[in-house]
Amino acid sequence: MHTKISTDIVLLDAQAVRTSMDLVAQATAADLARPTPCAGWTMHGLLRHMTAQHYGFAAAANGDGDLARWRMPPLGDDPGAAYRAAGECVLAAFAADGVPDRDFPLPEFSRGLLYPARQAISFHFIDYVVHSWDVARTLGQAVCLDQALLDVALRVAEAVPDGEARLDPGAAFAPRVAWSGRSRLDQIVAILGRSPDWPGTRASS
Repeated sequence: MHTKISTDIVLLDAQAVRTSMDLVAQATAADLARPTPCAGWTMHGLLRHMTAQHYGFAAAANGDGDLARWRMPPLGDDPGAAYRAAGECVLAAFAADGVPDRDFPLPEFSRGLLYPARQAISFHFIDYVVHSWDVARTLGQAVCLDQALLDVALRVAEAVPDGEARLDPGAAFAPRVAWSGRSRLDQIVAILGRSPDWPGTRASS
């Protein structure tokens, strides 16, 4: 994926990650078994994935290309707290001095290649815009993201390669789906293979 992002992608990424944290904090123990827009994953599985990605990208920001950093960890007795800790870890790693000038090893994406920091952080950013939507839909909640953030997210989403590669096992995104012309966030998730009409109503407790 290639895209030129002139806006400070680190700040936008932080907004997306903090939005995901706020949404995850609303999840109850019962919600962890709920299905999500990520096919085959419950809320618990999605949180494990999101947590692992935070730690993997945090390691990459520090030049650590060990694939083991990307393994999905156990979440323990308080998955929400485990997720928040991972989010704070990656936010601190991206905010460190000199990070925008570094190259990131991303072994889960491609072994042996290095990615310019802003490009690598844009990968993380678009993931957490979409994952915020995933969590919100799972919980039957709304997502509050600034229009300026969504404008940049749309540009990043449009730069993600489409085609048959999205059908490969382990592909980051499914093929794009139809979009009915509603919100900008609906457009973004449709480009990245989520149905904006995915059902998600929280069970009453």
